[in-house]
Amino acid sequence: MIKKISLQIKNFFVQNRTRPIVSFFLINLFFIELKTVIEYYINFNLGIKGMMQVLIAVLNPLPTAILFLSIALYFRGYLAYWLMILMNLLQTLWLFANILYYREFSDFLSFSIMSSGSSVGENLGKSIAGIVHISDFLVFLDIAVLILLLIFRQITSDKQGLLRRFSLLTSALGFVLVFVVFGLANSNRSGLLTRSFDNNYIVKYLGLNEYAAFNALQTHNQAVSRQKATAAELKPIQKWINSHRAPANVKYYGVEKGKNVFVFHLESFQQFLIDYKVNGKEVTPNLNAFYHDQHTISFDNFYNQVGQGKTSDAETMLDNSLFGLPSGSAMVKYGTSNTFQSGPAILSQMGYTTAAFHGDVPSFWNRNNTYKSWGYDYFFSKGFYPNSLKADYNVGYGMLDKIFLKDSAKYIQQLPQPFYAKIITVTNHYPYETNKEISNQFPATTTGDKTVDHYVQTAHYLDTAFGEFLSWLKTSGLYNNSVIYVYGDHYGISENHQQAIAQLLKKSEITNYDLAQFQKVPFMVHASNLQGGINHTYGGEIDVLPTLFDLLGIPNNDTIQFGNDLLSTSHRQIVSFRNGDFATPTVIKMNGTYWHTTTGKAIKYKDASKSMKAYIDATQRYVDQQLDYSDEVVTGDLLRFYHRSDFKTLVKKDYNYTLKDSLARLKQAQQTNPSSLLAKNHGKSLLSLYKTDEVMLKSTAKIKAYYEKIKEEKQQQEQQNSSKASSSASVQPSQASSSSP
Repeated sequence: MIKKISLQIKNFFVQNRTRPIVSFFLINLFFIELKTVIEYYINFNLGIKGMMQVLIAVLNPLPTAILFLSIALYFRGYLAYWLMILMNLLQTLWLFANILYYREFSDFLSFSIMSSGSSVGENLGKSIAGIVHISDFLVFLDIAVLILLLIFRQITSDKQGLLRRFSLLTSALGFVLVFVVFGLANSNRSGLLTRSFDNNYIVKYLGLNEYAAFNALQTHNQAVSRQKATAAELKPIQKWINSHRAPANVKYYGVEKGKNVFVFHLESFQQFLIDYKVNGKEVTPNLNAFYHDQHTISFDNFYNQVGQGKTSDAETMLDNSLFGLPSGSAMVKYGTSNTFQSGPAILSQMGYTTAAFHGDVPSFWNRNNTYKSWGYDYFFSKGFYPNSLKADYNVGYGMLDKIFLKDSAKYIQQLPQPFYAKIITVTNHYPYETNKEISNQFPATTTGDKTVDHYVQTAHYLDTAFGEFLSWLKTSGLYNNSVIYVYGDHYGISENHQQAIAQLLKKSEITNYDLAQFQKVPFMVHASNLQGGINHTYGGEIDVLPTLFDLLGIPNNDTIQFGNDLLSTSHRQIVSFRNGDFATPTVIKMNGTYWHTTTGKAIKYKDASKSMKAYIDATQRYVDQQLDYSDEVVTGDLLRFYHRSDFKTLVKKDYNYTLKDSLARLKQAQQTNPSSLLAKNHGKSLLSLYKTDEVMLKSTAKIKAYYEKIKEEKQQQEQQNSSKASSSASVQPSQASSSSP
């Protein structure tokens, strides 16, 4: 096949010997155009509809491709040919990287994400290994063929090159086409670059290369915005927050004052898993029981609101009531340098001990620096867990949850009370790797999608780990003295797996309405003074911190927070998604389409009633303003200008998360503030109360018992030998005496 293609290309150049460089230019342009448009339809979910959008999609790869390739036209000989191949390669590498990234995250690469590669570290390769398909490498086929043709001199060199004016005209054509495409795009989607659109819109209308340029400009503007920000910019933001702040519900305000707080972070856990069964067996029996507990308030219309930062966005919202960024991760980009007035810092200054637990490397998502900015007293990461060094004790992105949670109990019992403890699980993380134990405990689904089918198995393992941890809280006495809230951080199965999702939900096909419902994650608040039940209020992760503060009775009237108490009777039920879509009890907007929330029927905006249009427009204004103001606070570091009399600005150098320092401080705390579980138990550990069925730990226990038995038998043998030797020694002198002369 390659030989046939080679012959056809050679004949093409023979027939065009007068200007072979032009032919080479056109064939490179053709292949860049072809593979880009093919990937638009095969691997990217751009929602291209109608003749105008098809035309734009066909045209938008051309402007930058022409501009890049035209660089080579200013040179002569084979250098010009190699430069064109280089330009083709650069654009193809960008296409290839986005194919892999989009397949799992339903989004395009940003410069912020790429710059945070060090924070993702060793785990990045694991995701790529699970995502890449052999067919993906076909995008490089044309380059390989052209390189071989050049190496073996099957393409005639154009030694004269083109006249300079033709090179300039070609470059000019590229520039003109940029504006032509933008004009067509803007006519079909006004305000494309000024509103909070999804990155899919940018690529669909402007092209993948143009998206890169736009994203680079965004990244630059973020850096500039911080330098130019002033205190005056806070005034309209404060005014907007105060005008939309929902007052606390007197029924709940302060009912759990002074209690410990457990934040249980369910990695990649979606709402549909609650009460979900596979082959008649519950995937998450422990979480189901907790969800329906008489003292648990469970929200069934609670949505994840993350963007590209995924887990880091969820943490940013949970601990700050600030949104993640439209591009990249706020924790990575601003976590080290920005000023925050976070929940952990506020609680710490009110007498709480604050700690985060994570069974992976501390640099992941820049946690080791961000947590200092957020005021965490302790951060127990991978180095605190001896078992984390054993390969069999890790799956995917860190320690197995059962081992991680059991080992975390060692530190939890030492925390002075009251404490705020955030526990981040990782086993239910893409690519949902399993070991023999996880696979044997629960059956996989049979959708035929490898990513999806193992998802219920790792979710079941997480559920079992949660059940074991909950049992220890009860037997240790922490359960009734704590507020426990459990949430899923973001989707586990992206919308790129629509066929599998349809099978899971027992539907023939999936609509944007279904995809919006699929963004729901669980949020449960448990405490002994709460009357449990299912709460149908619409809300999201941005609302969690204000809800917690009101339950603890912490004044929250002068904070810069963009969420509202979910238990407030005045809660505004608008859930803003990071891309500008939204969910309300009346209308859901997903991927630019509108749906009736209760019926799931589509709404055509142009045909909607006047009142419906007014409702949609008002909701969109709220969403855009909320997202824009939050971005201004983060990118401008505006909280450095906001001084509150009841909050002391953090000094980050005062925080130290090294193993030696943390253990020393914990030890000292048992003496200076003997309120911990361990201190109250007179220094006697409660770890023996923690029960787990983790095979790894059971095997370790058996091995340990075996060696203890061997050691005991050896000691007994040594004692017997010693006794015999002693007896023999006592006899020897008399014998010698009798035989002496």
